[in-house]
Amino acid sequence: MSRRNKGSDSVGKIILILIGIYVVFNVLPNIFNNISFNKNDDKNKVSEKYFRIISSTSTSKMDESIIKYGKKNGIKVHIDHYGDLEIVDMLNNNSSDYDAVWISNSLWLYMLDNQYLTTDSKSIVIDPVVMGIEKSKAKELGFIDKDIYNRDLLNAIKSGKLKYIMASVTKTNTGATSYLSFLNSLAGSPEVLTEGMLNNESLKNDLKDLFKGVERVSGDEEYLSEMFKNGDYNAMINYESSLIEINQELVKKGKEPLYLIYPVDGVAINDMPFAYINNDFDNTKKKNEFIKIQSYLRSDDAIKLMESYGYRSWYGGTNSNADKKIFNPEWGIDTTKYLKDMKYPSKAVISTALNLYIETLRKPTHVVFCLDVSGSMYGDGLDELKEAMSYILDKDKSSKDNLQFSDKDKITVITFDHEIEDKFDTVYGNNTSDLINKINDLDALGGTNIYDPAIEALKILKSENVNEYTKTVILMTDGMSNGGSFKVLEKYYKSNKENTPIYSITFGDSDEYELKDLAKLSNGKVFDGKSGLIRAFKEVRSYN
Repeated sequence: MSRRNKGSDSVGKIILILIGIYVVFNVLPNIFNNISFNKNDDKNKVSEKYFRIISSTSTSKMDESIIKYGKKNGIKVHIDHYGDLEIVDMLNNNSSDYDAVWISNSLWLYMLDNQYLTTDSKSIVIDPVVMGIEKSKAKELGFIDKDIYNRDLLNAIKSGKLKYIMASVTKTNTGATSYLSFLNSLAGSPEVLTEGMLNNESLKNDLKDLFKGVERVSGDEEYLSEMFKNGDYNAMINYESSLIEINQELVKKGKEPLYLIYPVDGVAINDMPFAYINNDFDNTKKKNEFIKIQSYLRSDDAIKLMESYGYRSWYGGTNSNADKKIFNPEWGIDTTKYLKDMKYPSKAVISTALNLYIETLRKPTHVVFCLDVSGSMYGDGLDELKEAMSYILDKDKSSKDNLQFSDKDKITVITFDHEIEDKFDTVYGNNTSDLINKINDLDALGGTNIYDPAIEALKILKSENVNEYTKTVILMTDGMSNGGSFKVLEKYYKSNKENTPIYSITFGDSDEYELKDLAKLSNGKVFDGKSGLIRAFKEVRSYN
């Protein structure tokens, strides 16, 4: 009996060994392959099963209706939103992640490195970029019920009677197109704007004066609207549809609405094209899905919905039947008047104009970087901080993303742990080698106190002329503050009637609640640096 049991055990062991060999060579590879696939499952699902749209943030109101239409027609739609100029960069680097693009202005499709990347582009609706001014201020300036030219706005700014906020010229569609519109008009509205015209000193001086009127800059249009609603400003440049939405909110709250200004010598008009991305392979299914979605966006139902959001569907002409509750004449909107669209220059001229803005035209900035060098930053944290600051301060590196400082900018660096450790600065924003060297020599030690350096930064900027400099505090920290007091900072900020934004970059285990308090106090913003500090620094730079 025992011999038979031993034999049975031996046979059983052999069977188990054979099963094990089979599992190792046949089952496990499939499991690992599935595991490997699952790591990219979301991306593969989006790529293979979904019709993928990369879209401007300005179109997000239409997401629900597009997805709903797709569902009814057997199309799974996936939509990602980015700023227009970021979309251009993403498509230039890797277009294969998307099947279609819905961007604010055809101008940016022409700026793509590959002019054949997009096809079948059709404009959907139009959305002018205009200035909205508090109605009482517009009346004071004599802008009500009157033909206004871009130079009238410039003269009001030069006299000190008009200040405004706007989105970044180098990072947003409204900022770039409004700049190009002013540039074209103040150059005399030529048939074709040339690079040679940009050398005109009188034109440069006019544009410098124009940007002296800027009180705050936002890195995106959505935050610009929030900045306006949360701040004390009386004018802003934005999409007509965004200004209509803001006015609707202001009226509901019993507040004064904005009066929209449409210069008769030209405004920037966005045509919001929807285009197919030609990814160098024949995909009939994707193309047919594109055609269906594009047809839907141009359908009566979709157009009616977009008009309810403040978009215009009448191209270049007029519409006396537009809904007056939306396109309210009391807000300066006259849909019976023809809007003169500006003529955009060539790609080369636009690139030169943007560089001219960065180096010469924009209001200089005085930015104070508050850098956390507490003990928790030791090692990788401090190394990444040094790398990010080197990128931002090195003109050759940052100019690749149009983020470089100019020689007219001022930069101050405050290092801190449980107290302020050091301060160093430069009054020439393109002379930063000494700053970079000092930052590279930093060590990490001690606790964390974010409030005292923020107060010190505000004190440094207090003496700066707001008409001559944009003032910004950028705070970077990796942990919860265990020193200083928010109440002391809050008291200082309010008692000195500060209007300087405090932007924070999170890192490591930083407490976002504390940083959100700073943002709320100063009408600032918190940026996520946990997934990439350089990316966060790039983003925050577009806000000053």
